[in-house]
Amino acid sequence: MSEVRAIGIGWTGASGLVYGVRLVDVLLNAGCDVNLVFSEAVRQTAPVEMGLDVAGLLDRLGGMGPGSLRVFDQHDFSAPLASGSAQGGPLVIVPCSMGTVGRLVAGTSESLLLRAADVCLKERRQLIIVPRETPLATHHLEHLAKLSAWGALVLPAMPGFYRRPQSPGEMVDFIVQRICDHLGVEVELAPRWGA
Repeated sequence: MSEVRAIGIGWTGASGLVYGVRLVDVLLNAGCDVNLVFSEAVRQTAPVEMGLDVAGLLDRLGGMGPGSLRVFDQHDFSAPLASGSAQGGPLVIVPCSMGTVGRLVAGTSESLLLRAADVCLKERRQLIIVPRETPLATHHLEHLAKLSAWGALVLPAMPGFYRRPQSPGEMVDFIVQRICDHLGVEVELAPRWGA
C-alpha cells in the first residue's frame, strides 16, 4: 500500500487569503496532512483580510484535524517540498500573486514556495495555481498560459453564481470545493450543477 502524501499549500500576498486558509481548514478536517509555506507578504495581508496575524491563523488551524499541519519557513530548503526525491504530493498556491506567477515562469526558485512549484513542474506532479487578480495584463495571461502548457492547472478564484450564494463564505467554498475535486479529496462544500 502506498503512503499517502501530504498536500503542499502555498499562500502568497495576493488578496484572497481566505481561500487558502479555508482550503487548509477543509483539508485538515478531511484527514489530509498539509505542508504549508507562505511568502513574507502574507504577514501584511493576513491582519487586513483575516483580522488575525499569521501566528493567530496558524494557532487556529493547528487545532483542526484529524489531519496534521506542518509549517515550513520560506527559506527552509531542507524541507521535503524542495526535493524531487522526497516523493512529495501535489501543491496548491492559493492565493497566487502575479509576482509569484512571473517568478514561476522564470524558474527562479529563490524561496521554498517557488522551489516547491518548480519541483512539481519538473517531476510532473500536480500543481494548482489559484490566481486572484483583476484585471489581468497581457504578460499575466501569457505567464498563466505558459504554466498551463507546462502542466499546471490554472484555477482562478471565480465563484459560480448559479446556486445564488447568500454569503462570501459560500463563494469561497465554491472555489475550495473545485480545488478539492482536483486533488481527489471528497468533500461537499458547495451545491453542484444539476444537483
